[in-house]
Amino acid sequence: MKPITLFYFVFSFSVFSFAQQDIAKDTTRRTANIEYKKLGNQIDFKANAPELNQIAGAPKAFYTNFWEFGDGTFSKEKELKKTYKRNGDYTVRLWATNNYDTGKPPLTRPKKITVDNATDDYKDEASMDNALNLQRNREPMPDEDIVIVLSYKNTKSYTTNGKFFLFYNEAKYKADNFDLIETRPYHDEKEINDAIVYASKFDSDVYYASAEDNLLSLKAKPQDTTVQKNLPQTLDDAKFAYRNSSQLRFDNMEPNEERHVFYSLKTTKEMLKDTSAIISVRGVYVPDNSYDNHHVKDMEMEIVTSHDPNKMSSNASFLNYRLVRYKRPKFKIRFQNNGEGPATTIRLETDIPDMFDKSSIEVLDMYPKVKICPKYDVKYSCLDTTYTAKQAIFTFKNIYLPGSEQKNVKAYDSTKGFVKYRLKFSDDFHKKKTKSRTAIIFDKNEPIITNYSTTRFLPGISIGVKAGYNSFSDLKNSESYFLGATISPYKSHRWYWQVELLNSIHKYDTNTEIREEFIDDAAVGIPYTQRTTTSRSYSNIDWEIPVLVRYNVNNYIGLGAGIIGTISVNEKQEQSVLTEQFEGQGADLFLFDSRTTNEEVTESFTNFRKGFLVEATAGFARIGPSLGARYVFNLEDDYNYLQLYAIWKF
Repeated sequence: MKPITLFYFVFSFSVFSFAQQDIAKDTTRRTANIEYKKLGNQIDFKANAPELNQIAGAPKAFYTNFWEFGDGTFSKEKELKKTYKRNGDYTVRLWATNNYDTGKPPLTRPKKITVDNATDDYKDEASMDNALNLQRNREPMPDEDIVIVLSYKNTKSYTTNGKFFLFYNEAKYKADNFDLIETRPYHDEKEINDAIVYASKFDSDVYYASAEDNLLSLKAKPQDTTVQKNLPQTLDDAKFAYRNSSQLRFDNMEPNEERHVFYSLKTTKEMLKDTSAIISVRGVYVPDNSYDNHHVKDMEMEIVTSHDPNKMSSNASFLNYRLVRYKRPKFKIRFQNNGEGPATTIRLETDIPDMFDKSSIEVLDMYPKVKICPKYDVKYSCLDTTYTAKQAIFTFKNIYLPGSEQKNVKAYDSTKGFVKYRLKFSDDFHKKKTKSRTAIIFDKNEPIITNYSTTRFLPGISIGVKAGYNSFSDLKNSESYFLGATISPYKSHRWYWQVELLNSIHKYDTNTEIREEFIDDAAVGIPYTQRTTTSRSYSNIDWEIPVLVRYNVNNYIGLGAGIIGTISVNEKQEQSVLTEQFEGQGADLFLFDSRTTNEEVTESFTNFRKGFLVEATAGFARIGPSLGARYVFNLEDDYNYLQLYAIWKF
């Protein structure tokens, strides 16, 4: 083996071995343990999680916990006391999520416990204000599983049998974000395998929110705006918006009873990696099979790469530029008070890219729930919105948001808040990517900077129609007209590619060839001069395929350069040969014979030519009509030409 070959072998083996060691090290996952202690009819649960690896410069790292107790109940506390209603064996699960930590969330093995001192008359505390609710244990992250809890409540005064649906994997994304790996019902809920039968009957004891009617009952009861009546339409809409669903039915649900179903979702390899994107799932709950009255709940989730409670996200991650003019993208800013005391003022300084109209901001939702501040100072809690040249500033005034390190604060959700808003596009905006982030300031502390929320536009396709004239200065009697099509991204802001297919008809003549020769042939008897004049004309159908990069200087001027290939798909050559014979030699000649022969030759896919081009256009550079001039430098002689054209892009 040569020394240099040996060197490469050893080097490659060393790099491979080093990489393998790194992979083995990176795949080591920390673990969190479930600890419990029986005290009479109660069980004390505690999460024993590993030490956190603090992100430099971030707020203090901490864990949030999500417990599933194996009886259909759950909790988000770190330490808690649990009372079971029935004796038996239960599988307890824990998900510990590391916030402001550099590693992955720790793994936790489910633990089986035996309960032998249950309290039959124990009643769970009511937790639901609405008939349907969706929750999750944490924000979705690539390569991590999440748990979604669908909670439903019987708000009727009688025992009911009904059904519910969970829709996931939005159809607007090409790939699935989740695989449903397990559904854990605890009240004998069953999968629905048969076709859905619609009752087409409505409960007259409730109010409805619908497109057709706002009030379908005159009975004096509180209006429940979450109740809808057109179940077939709701399910059809959900099936159109989502590719996958889980369908369950339930029986014998008592009045005011609350139930929870747990779905474990595994993120796919093709999961959307955009950490500023918002994805969603949808729940549909039919409380009584006898009626089509139902509830709908959407739950939005922000994709993350680390579990940072302070985050900015948007549903405008991928937009179709053709359709956005009258859309109003939504943005959401999440924050969490990680201090040792409450925050009374929270200021959110948010970048607003130039493409959006700051004055059109509409606050859709917020927490803490407060009123919008009037233009004068008030002492009650409110949310104020002001503007600078580049920012919108949301300020929560006179509030009380507890800190996660504050004494006696066990529910971490109570330390979190958010602002959700939407806004219009500016009158003149371009197809370009934008980035914005938020500085979050709790009282007078240093600002916490969120991630960037990115707005991108899908490339889209623009088809153009192009027609014009080609001027060949080096060809005799040249006439060339063309008609073709172009394809390019829709209304690109600056740089973009463009491909064309042009079909041209080209007629031209070659220069006349004249050849003379003196013939002294004894067989003929006399010497003579023979002159041969050859003329050729061409009538071609050519295909031109330019591929170029273009740059829009502004809305009206565009420049381009690229390469071009041209082939004659049909070439018709007509040749005329005039043969003249003269007696004598030199200047004193006498014509004694003349004859003409004509010949026609047709060939296909010949005379391939290649070259490069430069061009400029004036008019509507991004979309619509414009005029242009292009010069093509062919690598073959005599085929350089100037192209003048009109183009209309759609």
